Amino acid sequence: MGSSLSASTPNQTWPSPNKSFSLRFLPLNSSSFSLSITYDSLPIWSISAVADSAATFSFLANGNLRLLSGTGNLLWQSNTSNSGVTHATLDDSGNFSLKNRSNSVVWTTFDHPTDTIVPSQNFNVGMVLSSGLYSFTLNKTGNLTLQWNKDIAYWSLGLNDTVSANLSNPRLQLQSIGILSLYDGNLTGSVIMAYGSDYAESGDILRFLRLDNDGNLRIYSSSKGSGSATVRWTAVSDQCQVFGYCGNMGICSYNDTSPVCGCPSENFVSVDPNDSRKGCKLRREIKDCPGSVAMLQMEHTKFLTYAPETLNDVYFVGISACRGNCLSGSSCVASTTLADGSGQCYIKTSSFVSGYESAALPSTSYVKVCSPAEPNAAPSSEDGGGKEKLQGWIIAVVVLGTLVGLILLEGSLWWWCCRKSPKFGGLSAQYALLEYASGAPVQFSYKDLQQATRNFKEKLGAGGFGAVYKGILANRTVAAVKQLEGIEQGEKQFRMEVATISSTHHLNLVRLIGFCSEGKHRLLVYEFMKNGSLDSFLFATEDESGRLLSWEHRFNIALGTARGITYLHEECRDCIVHCDIKPENILLDDNYNAKVSDFGLAKLVNPKDHRYRTLTSVRGTRGYLAPEWLANLPITSKSDVYSFGMVLLEIVSGRRNFEVSNETDRKKFSIWAYEEFEKGKVGNILDRRLADFAVDMDQVTRAIQVSFWCIQEQPSQRPMMGKVVQMLEGIMAIEKPPAPKAAPEGSISGTSLNMSGSISALSTFATSAPGPSSSSSFQTPLAQSSMSVERHTSSLISRETTS
Repeated sequence: MGSSLSASTPNQTWPSPNKSFSLRFLPLNSSSFSLSITYDSLPIWSISAVADSAATFSFLANGNLRLLSGTGNLLWQSNTSNSGVTHATLDDSGNFSLKNRSNSVVWTTFDHPTDTIVPSQNFNVGMVLSSGLYSFTLNKTGNLTLQWNKDIAYWSLGLNDTVSANLSNPRLQLQSIGILSLYDGNLTGSVIMAYGSDYAESGDILRFLRLDNDGNLRIYSSSKGSGSATVRWTAVSDQCQVFGYCGNMGICSYNDTSPVCGCPSENFVSVDPNDSRKGCKLRREIKDCPGSVAMLQMEHTKFLTYAPETLNDVYFVGISACRGNCLSGSSCVASTTLADGSGQCYIKTSSFVSGYESAALPSTSYVKVCSPAEPNAAPSSEDGGGKEKLQGWIIAVVVLGTLVGLILLEGSLWWWCCRKSPKFGGLSAQYALLEYASGAPVQFSYKDLQQATRNFKEKLGAGGFGAVYKGILANRTVAAVKQLEGIEQGEKQFRMEVATISSTHHLNLVRLIGFCSEGKHRLLVYEFMKNGSLDSFLFATEDESGRLLSWEHRFNIALGTARGITYLHEECRDCIVHCDIKPENILLDDNYNAKVSDFGLAKLVNPKDHRYRTLTSVRGTRGYLAPEWLANLPITSKSDVYSFGMVLLEIVSGRRNFEVSNETDRKKFSIWAYEEFEKGKVGNILDRRLADFAVDMDQVTRAIQVSFWCIQEQPSQRPMMGKVVQMLEGIMAIEKPPAPKAAPEGSISGTSLNMSGSISALSTFATSAPGPSSSSSFQTPLAQSSMSVERHTSSLISRETTS
């Protein structure tokens, strides 16, 4: 007591015992400071009042904490005078506490959060995170809400109808591994509300949840000593959906990937030319031009309308009425009509209006201005306009000429190849043109595929997504036709997923030729793999000795499979998590090159339930499922790494990984194999049928070591697939792997969660690299639909947004 800090000496701090956290004055600029608790230089608790360079912070003898400006004005105080406070502590979790003589807590920063939550800090009902006009709260029903000006709720996340428990005292807590969980005495365990893209990664990392001044809620991670933080999850994936981001009458749009703010038209001017986020104002007020008012039309623009405005601002009228009602209404400042078939019209009468412009928005907005309405100038300059138009014509002629040439060429080829095949003439022309000229997936009719497969006569196999049949297409191409089961997606959504799959090209991925979406029928057409799937070779019986793969073929298959999965995880625009890596989904071409199949299909199945999937609906295969499936933890690319590790062990051994026999002392094969590896008996793990083949034992040892690294219980201990490839190739040293172990169902050691009672989110598409909006998010379909990165919620989570 009696200690003080001065802004004039910013290096003066009150540190925690391990020096990770400190209470200090943090410089905002040359003359302004913030009193903050920091991790390295990152603030995790700050007083909102800005202090000058002569400000002082004191722990007074009466037990009160007080912040004074240089002129002696009171900026902030803890209001703990005469409360029996005798001492203060800053612990290694970042919590600053005032305590009495019996060491009982009187006041803590954890109980008075500002804009950030750190691990071990409880966020209870009644607490608020604030940043400018934005706030984040938790209510009694367990809903998380972001609001502007304590009024407009532009984002909400809560429990869905499957929760039967009435919450009594819900609390939110961020786990140290990066999982945001909701707890309550009436819940069995916890509900995972969100998680960072690096959840459970090892290292000295602090993860924290922060409400930023742009109105978005994010999970960050910061490695000790780095002094920087990386975004790992974002609540509102589309920043322009945050109400008020660009201020009153500001219009949010995107410049490449970053949001930018502008004004509706030349009738407006920025409130602050140095800060476009402060909004816009009319050059001439409406009251100054009676009888001379016009409605400025803005295409692909909407004015954000959230609760409670949705109660009074939404009407169901036509376009003309939406515009006219605003023009004639004295209180209306702007209106938006939606061209999405709903017939909705937003009549904006509030004093604060927030706009969003995007070419993807099916809406038109109108703003009331003094005549004449002056739209914003086109982006291109007058001087360069003629030149740009000329270049445009040249490009158009070249493109058109190229397309005509391709059509003529392919038409000639088709006529030459298929002129004697009238049966398939019409389909062949369509197929050849689409397949070779555009490169897009071909749309087949159901009748076409019935003919190609001779009414689905020759069945090649069946899996979790449906049966596969052999077919011959009109251009004589042999194909594999998969009849998908359990598909309830609409036409548009199905086509979008097909487009994603078809745009994924790699030597070690099966190529999608086309699809059928007709009525209830959903089929995919793939290139045909003559040698079938890997399992028919690995687990061939003695009577099928002709199907025995040499070690050279096995190693190349393992390497090819690893490269294909690496492409899905690390080289695609979006990281695609396969969710069902197994020998049955690794196909072999004529030269025994590995081709991974069924990638991207997990997202097509049962879309109504997909955002709320539980373990009972998992399409993965037992024996290849990572422990996090059983523990109901979030599924990431590391789950595929585990499955690949099991497949790699099978490639080496020629045995199923879940096989138990007297030879393995009735132990699970992977456990027995590690014991043999520890004894130096690598040959015992190798397929006995390879005894008469030439085998590179260095490659065998590498493969076995890599497999053990891949099947580690903790996701953070498993390598990324890119490193798996490097280890298999021998260009990266491999340390001795720890012993794999079968995690108890419902738990993962090393975490503080009771996962047996925890409901989590499962993911089929995961972020491959952190970025401004990379996050793995539990976005509502509305907010998430325009984003390529998806993560899916638990069976107890739902989201609400209104736009």
